[in-house]
Amino acid sequence: MGRSAILALGLIGLVLGLFVVSLLIGPSTASVGDSMNALISGQGGPLAIVMREIRLPRALLGVLIGGALGLSGAAMQGYLRNPLADPGLIGVSGSAALGAVLAIQTGLAAIAALALPAMALGGALLGVLLVLLLAGPRGTSLALILAGIAISAFAAALTSLVLNLSPNPYAANEIVFWMMGSLADRSMTHVWIALPFLLGGGLLLGSLGRGLDALTLGEDAAEAMGINLLRLRLTVILGTAAVVGASTAVAGAIGFVGLVMPHLLRGFVGARPGALLWAATLGGAAMILASDILVRLVVPDRDLKLGVVTALVGAPLFLHLIYRTRKEGV
Repeated sequence: MGRSAILALGLIGLVLGLFVVSLLIGPSTASVGDSMNALISGQGGPLAIVMREIRLPRALLGVLIGGALGLSGAAMQGYLRNPLADPGLIGVSGSAALGAVLAIQTGLAAIAALALPAMALGGALLGVLLVLLLAGPRGTSLALILAGIAISAFAAALTSLVLNLSPNPYAANEIVFWMMGSLADRSMTHVWIALPFLLGGGLLLGSLGRGLDALTLGEDAAEAMGINLLRLRLTVILGTAAVVGASTAVAGAIGFVGLVMPHLLRGFVGARPGALLWAATLGGAAMILASDILVRLVVPDRDLKLGVVTALVGAPLFLHLIYRTRKEGV
């Protein structure tokens, strides 16, 4: 059995194991058998409601969002040929967060349950359109990065302005806590809202393997191999916008997954961007599931945010990777 097959089996087993643990973690004292029976059969009164309406959507969103962030991170790093690239680099996360913050600030989120994810998705769409407009359809990678940074900075400035103009501290607290990212209190409605964008964007990004592998030889060589660079560029941007926008819309801003997981797994797939796509997808799903389990186990009586845990885990890991890279003289 090859190295890639062993890695795939290991990651799939890890994701499945964490998914089951995520389903079973909670304040309920029901046994594992009763919990799984209630989930599958729908029988068992309140326990079935807890399993199907609370824990199942939380675990599903963990898999979907984690996988999407890991995949988009691997795609962005492969396209830009920069290991420091992050899905949020093109300004989608900041734009989606701004849309969600406006929904909270204006009170639309309290009036209509779908207003917050809808405005977050609208913000992500507007952000990526502005990035495409600034960078141009045939612009260089540097132009794309600069346009993304500019849109991110502008969105962050507007978000700060909204926070500054909050009429009371409760509204400001709600905005700040939402921006930390969380899977708590999500329902199947959130799953159905995000699912089309996550699957559509995931399919776009998952189709990039050959193009990203060819791009490692340079743009001229990739074009000589028949890769349409304009189509590749648009596919990366639109796919990343769809998955990151949908993730931010239903779970808030969750960082470091798309940045760290490709780093951790790159060595196992021979540094091939195409092979890294599926590995980072599974790795990202495992990281979000594990972080969400930690949120519920470490301080079960406090609303610890998922984005805080991924940052606490991801930042030191990223620093270690930078130190190791310097030590190896890469």
